[in-house]
Amino acid sequence: MSDTPEVPGPAPAAPFTRADVELLERHCLHQGFFRLEELHLRHRLFEGGWSEPMVREVHHRHDAVGVLLYDPERDAVVLVEQFRPGALDDPASPWKLEVVAGLVERGESVAEVARRESLEEAGCEVGELIELHAYYPSPGACDERVTLFCGLVDSRGLGGVHGLDAEHEDIRVHVLPFARAWELLQAGRLDNAMCLIAFHWLAGERASLRARR
Repeated sequence: MSDTPEVPGPAPAAPFTRADVELLERHCLHQGFFRLEELHLRHRLFEGGWSEPMVREVHHRHDAVGVLLYDPERDAVVLVEQFRPGALDDPASPWKLEVVAGLVERGESVAEVARRESLEEAGCEVGELIELHAYYPSPGACDERVTLFCGLVDSRGLGGVHGLDAEHEDIRVHVLPFARAWELLQAGRLDNAMCLIAFHWLAGERASLRARR
């Protein structure tokens, strides 16, 4: 062994926080169902000092909840299909297969939203609700934070068309064996972040969920 004493490296820098951003101006560019703001700001740099002032647009949305409905007794998942304007120019179709999802209204908990949306969109009562992840889908431009759940359900009798007329919802419910849904995911048919994250979680946890029956 060497008798040379180890020289300690530099102490790790403290992580940056909101206090390391200076908001210079904020302007509303559009206020509709969602809000678009223009921010003038600068922030501290990793190597010291401050950035030059910059302009960034931020899309302000309600936080959202997603729920992958899973029937461990039948090894089946419940997905919803609906028109999505953001996929209008999708080369396949703007109708997307997704997990149940909805926005968090003032005063609601994310678990309450998960149960409410499961009933509204899929006509489904959720038993146990398992929280998977909370994440920002696109923090470079949007402040939305998503909380993702797996809801354990009895899929017998589920199907048909659901949704609220007041929200222009026209939602078709699909009950699929897990193996078939996984084939669709592998083929690129389940092409949104909630589906991808939730299904990869379920692929790893499915055996233990079925064993708990």
